[in-house]
Amino acid sequence: MATNIDFKNLWKQQTAQRPSMEELLGRLKKFKNENIRKLIVTNILLIITSTLIGLICYHYQPQMITTKIGIILIILAMVIFLSAYNLLFMNFHKLDSDQTNTEYLHSLYLLKNKQKFMQTTMLNLYFIILFAGICLYMYEYALRMQLVYAVATYAITFLWVGFNWFYLRPRTIRKQQAKLNELIDKFEEINEQLKTDISIDNN
Repeated sequence: MATNIDFKNLWKQQTAQRPSMEELLGRLKKFKNENIRKLIVTNILLIITSTLIGLICYHYQPQMITTKIGIILIILAMVIFLSAYNLLFMNFHKLDSDQTNTEYLHSLYLLKNKQKFMQTTMLNLYFIILFAGICLYMYEYALRMQLVYAVATYAITFLWVGFNWFYLRPRTIRKQQAKLNELIDKFEEINEQLKTDISIDNN
């Protein structure tokens, strides 16, 4: 039985169900464009942030080695994250409108695996390095504060990182996975239906 099915041509023969297919392709295009847009925005924001941190370091000339190491770690975290994140661009770009259903599913499966890698390994690494860098960067300035203000500053930093780690990160991951899984489920459903139709026609 053939598995590389050109589902769009076959679907054109099923005029009653054609609008739902067009809707699915529209949702896929929207998903692709949204993620490419997010990727571009993330690149711009992190590059600007890294540049500003570098300029602050150059202008104020921190004295302690911990501050310099902290700045390096913060920038390193952003560079590592962006390097891995930008690899997803080709996966989004490959969601071409001329693909067959099998090719769509293959592209979505690859994207799901790479997205999972980003959401676990790379995002965890990013947060750990970034958090360590922020703590080291703050140390020099915390020494100049009264104890109560230094403790408050670190406490606020911990709360901010904790909020991102325990609330925003899982929430964002769930939303990303839900959108991608929904698309995969729909294309799998169409693939199975078309295979069934071909089997019936052959019989």
